[in-house]
Amino acid sequence: MKQRTKEWIGKAEGDWKIAQREAKTTDPVWDGVCFHAQQCVEKYLKAFLEENNISFPKTHDLVSLLNLSGKLLQDLDSLRRQLTNLSTFGIVARYPGEEADREAAEEAMRTGEEARSVIRDRLGLS
Repeated sequence: MKQRTKEWIGKAEGDWKIAQREAKTTDPVWDGVCFHAQQCVEKYLKAFLEENNISFPKTHDLVSLLNLSGKLLQDLDSLRRQLTNLSTFGIVARYPGEEADREAAEEAMRTGEEARSVIRDRLGLS
């Protein structure tokens, strides 16, 4: 595995840990949970693209990143709607006017877990 891929994975796992930890607190910041779930998936997608020598732009759009993988991540095709929703937490929800709630955070974590699992499997990680 490429060193750069490992670095992306390390960053993704850091975001995943933060999302999980925040979701379990007594007074969670739901925006933070959603943001870090989105960041985890974004970085895993970038790790996958990096490992497969597919260049990618600076973007927070998860579906655009998925599209760059061609047919290599078909297992995530069924998550396109959820990935579109999750993408909004990369930027929009970080500013006034949008707020996440428990339901949004739970969906973000479900989407994050499924995408994370698929990509880790494709990268040969357990």
